[in-house]
Amino acid sequence: MKRLTIDPGTSGPPTKEHTYVPTEMPEAATTKVHPSNAEEDTNAKLMFVGTATTILEWEGMRILTDPNFLHAGDHVHLGPGVNATRLTDPAINLEELPRIDAILLSHYHEDHFDKVVGDKLKRSIPIITTPHAKNCLTSKGDDSFTAVHALDFFQSLTADVKTNKIQAGQKPSVKITGMPGKHIPPGPLSVANDILSAFDNGYRIYISGDTLMVDELKEIPERYKGRGIDLMLIHLGGTTIPSPKMPLLMVTMDANQGVQLMQLINPDVTIPIHFDDYDVFMSPLSDFKKAVKDAGLSDKIVYLDRKDQYNFKVRHSLQPARTVQ
Repeated sequence: MKRLTIDPGTSGPPTKEHTYVPTEMPEAATTKVHPSNAEEDTNAKLMFVGTATTILEWEGMRILTDPNFLHAGDHVHLGPGVNATRLTDPAINLEELPRIDAILLSHYHEDHFDKVVGDKLKRSIPIITTPHAKNCLTSKGDDSFTAVHALDFFQSLTADVKTNKIQAGQKPSVKITGMPGKHIPPGPLSVANDILSAFDNGYRIYISGDTLMVDELKEIPERYKGRGIDLMLIHLGGTTIPSPKMPLLMVTMDANQGVQLMQLINPDVTIPIHFDDYDVFMSPLSDFKKAVKDAGLSDKIVYLDRKDQYNFKVRHSLQPARTVQ
């Protein structure tokens, strides 16, 4: 298993051009919890920034997922002949981003890793991603990123949090595992997209990435049988290409597929993301809310607006209940 040591105290500013980097998380518009994990001494948090961009914080370590800080009216290129326009602003600007210790990148598309982010991020920031994305990020000559770690399906990497605290004789750590997924339905254009998904250390977070509901996902609950998934961040939107006006191909889950994934994975809590930020999304959040209600799953959902924060409790690995891997 690969191992990465992260020192939150020395990870430095996330961008080349910052002169000041906030040390604390941005103030949330609203803070939410879920009855299944509503303890007073919550020790972890997740802020929804927009699209698939979130900030996860635990034990002094911060992980940024799928950084996209473009604004309404900005454009991204998603593939040959396919472009999209952003309809919303992110909860915070890139320049307001607090210290980030690592990036979890589900795949290399501009709505998940935009050009501004690619220009401004420190070349040395650790990025955990797919083999395809690693090749793209490390093939830029002198401007290449220098700490990119690739994971294929069910390969894992352990990120140690370097602190001076002793916690039951162990350093706190996060295990990140690549999960299967397909961004394009079966057919001539189909390619396996190595969705980077599980954030695990006893409290298990599954990030679906831009996948469709495909048979390969059935292996996930089999692998985690008897352990379970605590939190799922599900990418929705029913992204259609070339556009919703000409919906030839759907490449991310719509509302119905999202409910099917909830039923398959059966997480304690699901938070939908990636649902309304670009003009290629055809399935709005309102469709998902209705499908969830009709399926009787409303008590297993937390809905976050941009800049809302979800607080939860992560138990350390030596406690018999659950551990954070």
